[in-house]
Amino acid sequence: MNKLEYRQDVNLDLHIRRIRVIFRNVLGIVVTLLIVVSIYLIFFYAPVEMEMGLPQKIFYFHVPSAWVSFLAFAVTFICSIGYLRKRTNNFDVWAISSAEIGLLFCTVAIITGSIWAKGSWNTWWDWRESRLTTTLALWSFYAAYLILRTAFEGEQKRINAAVMGIISFVMVPIVFFSIRWWGGDLHPIRVGMQVRMKVAFFTSLFTFTIFYVYLLLLRSDIESLTRQVEDIRRESISEIE
Repeated sequence: MNKLEYRQDVNLDLHIRRIRVIFRNVLGIVVTLLIVVSIYLIFFYAPVEMEMGLPQKIFYFHVPSAWVSFLAFAVTFICSIGYLRKRTNNFDVWAISSAEIGLLFCTVAIITGSIWAKGSWNTWWDWRESRLTTTLALWSFYAAYLILRTAFEGEQKRINAAVMGIISFVMVPIVFFSIRWWGGDLHPIRVGMQVRMKVAFFTSLFTFTIFYVYLLLLRSDIESLTRQVEDIRRESISEIE
């Protein structure tokens, strides 16, 4: 590659990064507006549920958090397969970034679910509830995924993590179908909602999804820059030695 081609590649890369940053910043503004709208719909537009009362409002945060965790783990699953097939660094960046975000939202789902259960049914946790125990198992699998990445270095770390990312995804359909297979008192298969409740719920669901996309772009950029800095550091050390 001559100097002209090298400069063209560098300029193209910088141009793509600028567009990506601009898009991410615009998306951040959109997410902020959506959060404001969602909060208004949840607390002022949607009516208070007759039986559970105000604690039911947590539903609008609990379910979208669980949905985003499933979505994030699905992205990790797909990118892990992509990495094992192509050995492309970008696949690994997206996989780890999405796994971290998924684990965060899974934690939020568990916490909000416990608060909702305490306020509505006077219990923080019930080990007999299949959805609760399988969700905790799901959380444990992806916590192990992140821990595994610290146990190895280089290519082996990425390969092992990709395999774990694929295996861990098995828990997602198990969590989803758990109440259909084993039943549960706290998680009905279908939930009846008034029209205003549906508007608030689907707006919140959309907001959480867009928020996930924004976090994924932000986290993957940070991960890519971190790896570039590490590569430069290693090259500098090699030159000194």
